[in-house]
Amino acid sequence: MNFKNTLSLLLSSTIFLCHAQAQKPNISKVWVSDLGNGSYKNPVIDADYSDPDACRVGNDFYMVASSFDAVPGLPILHSNDLVNWKLIGHALKRQPPFDHFSKTQHGNGVWAPAIRYHKGEFLIYYPDPDFGIYLTKAKQATGPWSAPILVEGGKGLIDPCPFWDEDGQAYLAHGWAGSRAGIKSILTIKKMNPEGTAVLDEGVIVYDGHEKDPTIEGPKLYKRNGYYYLFAPAGGVATGWQLVLRSKNVYGPYERKVVMAQGNTPINGPHQGAWVDTPTGEDWFLHFQDKGVYGRVVHLQPMKWINNWPVIGTDNDGDGNGDPVLSYKKPNVGKTYPIETPAESDEFDSIKLGLQWQWQANPKGTWHTTSNLGFLRLYSDKIPDDAKNYWDVPNILMQKFPTESFTATTKLTFSPNPKLENEKVGLVVMGKSYANVGLKSSKNGEVSLVYTVCKKASDKAPEEETVIGKFEKGKPVFLRVKVSKGGKCQFSYSTDGQNFTETGSEFKAEVGGWIGAKVGIFCTRTTQINDAGYADFDWFRVEP
Repeated sequence: MNFKNTLSLLLSSTIFLCHAQAQKPNISKVWVSDLGNGSYKNPVIDADYSDPDACRVGNDFYMVASSFDAVPGLPILHSNDLVNWKLIGHALKRQPPFDHFSKTQHGNGVWAPAIRYHKGEFLIYYPDPDFGIYLTKAKQATGPWSAPILVEGGKGLIDPCPFWDEDGQAYLAHGWAGSRAGIKSILTIKKMNPEGTAVLDEGVIVYDGHEKDPTIEGPKLYKRNGYYYLFAPAGGVATGWQLVLRSKNVYGPYERKVVMAQGNTPINGPHQGAWVDTPTGEDWFLHFQDKGVYGRVVHLQPMKWINNWPVIGTDNDGDGNGDPVLSYKKPNVGKTYPIETPAESDEFDSIKLGLQWQWQANPKGTWHTTSNLGFLRLYSDKIPDDAKNYWDVPNILMQKFPTESFTATTKLTFSPNPKLENEKVGLVVMGKSYANVGLKSSKNGEVSLVYTVCKKASDKAPEEETVIGKFEKGKPVFLRVKVSKGGKCQFSYSTDGQNFTETGSEFKAEVGGWIGAKVGIFCTRTTQINDAGYADFDWFRVEP
């Protein structure tokens, strides 16, 4: 073999090995649902993927969830067995209206979406309670996704679900947000054009839950054996039950049945989700549980049909009202698939950010850069003039808490601009109250290690900052937060990555706007000149 052929073979082998490594499934070090013995434990995703909806296309399952004001929005996950999930992309790279979402909009934005596959296209209908119901489409679930179009404008329109009947007539079911519409606890069905791009009428209120099912919402419209079904939760996010309504007419009247409730289990709620079937003919139900500071995590329940009513979970007394399962035999999908979980750690080795990262608003192109050199560079950006604290700062880069107990550590090097003061970089746990540890520059060019707590940040309260000591410029620092059950957080720092010193007292993480707490990184400044300092993050690792 000549040198040229040998070199070609080596290059081909290297490319193959790199591709194999890139395709290796991610397995979390802190939460894995698949027990490896043919069973799984709930939640299948112990992270804040609120209001999950799903559909099956062949042997593939796709799930979408609420993202509120986080960008990119509309996360899309893929699975072949409903237990092992991979985050494969986002349908919203930026959230419209763009100017509105260039500022933090906690609790606003993308509420409960629905995903369907219709005539060779993936369709996601998502509501913005302040603007209306949008539609975005794609040929592949990984995108590219079309620019969102407004299917129906208006305030308080939430939780849309499309449905195409056998005759081709398209319908849209949705709920109402009392905070915007002035009424709630009702479900409406409207006609759409055949393409599903526009609502054609004011619709019909098909169910009033005021008496028996207060706060009914999240309707999912299906048809089976001549019955129209509305799967909808009622009774409140953390305290309610799963309701199913059925009728021979799409507009009702609908019969009512509670098909799953908390019972004697620790699974409070359980709240809205999606019915899916497997290629082998089994039925399953994905839904969420509100775990407070940890957000709304995803559960998988077995489901069966009895007398044209679904029974979700396990029904030990035979009354048709099931209890959620804590563990169960995995779905039969015809084969066994590798264990996989959504990504958490990031070595910053790619030219793109890991899909787990989201900003607090529509990003600017000057906030960050990644490179093949193996680090993420965050440039400092000026805090908005009207921001009282980081609650209103857009350029905080964060991800969901991956489970109840974990440790997040990052290594960074800070390069402040000598013409600026109060540039700050660090590691943060964000919610309605927050805390962070990091480095901060001063007017004389010095850098200090600081610990900051902001209680009641969402109420515009000021920060309380403690200077730990001076820090040598240009020297790497390791920042860490250890999170234990109950959202208890202990921050620490190190100069060698081995010996960590705790800083500050234990901080209790809090929820955000309809979301759980998040962990992330930032680089900010308080003044504006013609250039910025920056911080290089070598890696971000989530471990036990």
